Amino acid sequence: MRKITLMLIPLFLSGCFGGDDMGDLKAYVKTTLNKPRGRIEPIPVFKPYEFFNYSASGLRSPFELPQIEMEEVKIRIGEQITPDFERPKEHLEQFPVGQLAMVGTIEKGDGILWALVRDGEGGVVRVRAGNHMGQNYGEITDVSEYKIKLIEIVPDGMGGWIKRPRTIALDGLAGE
Repeated sequence: MRKITLMLIPLFLSGCFGGDDMGDLKAYVKTTLNKPRGRIEPIPVFKPYEFFNYSASGLRSPFELPQIEMEEVKIRIGEQITPDFERPKEHLEQFPVGQLAMVGTIEKGDGILWALVRDGEGGVVRVRAGNHMGQNYGEITDVSEYKIKLIEIVPDGMGGWIKRPRTIALDGLAGE
């Protein structure tokens, strides 16, 4: 068996080296090498980066909805405005008003209109006039089908407090 195998190996190897049948391959290589070489495009010239200085930091954030109504802040001389620090906080008072969104209304059989508000965690809470929301001690004064009106109590910068009206529009109706 070994003798037969040893005799067949040279026979198989002779097929690899037989003849000068590679003329067409040599001709193809020669024509390919004689063709002109390609050109590499030069690297494009980039414009230098232009710095931009954002100078609108004192304006309204572009990520907050604009207020619908511009109501005047009423300050009464002699009136002491302070938040009720003894009152237990409601669920919506842990979120800034900018994170809250009115998503609808619901009316029960007693005729009271409740607003549905999406909180900062994605849950929906129902509120009505008298409830509180926002981190500035906001109290809801009116609920309609399209908006919630509330009064916030904010510091006046001189050690006191002032009342500031705020409106939250139904989600999708901003700008009306």
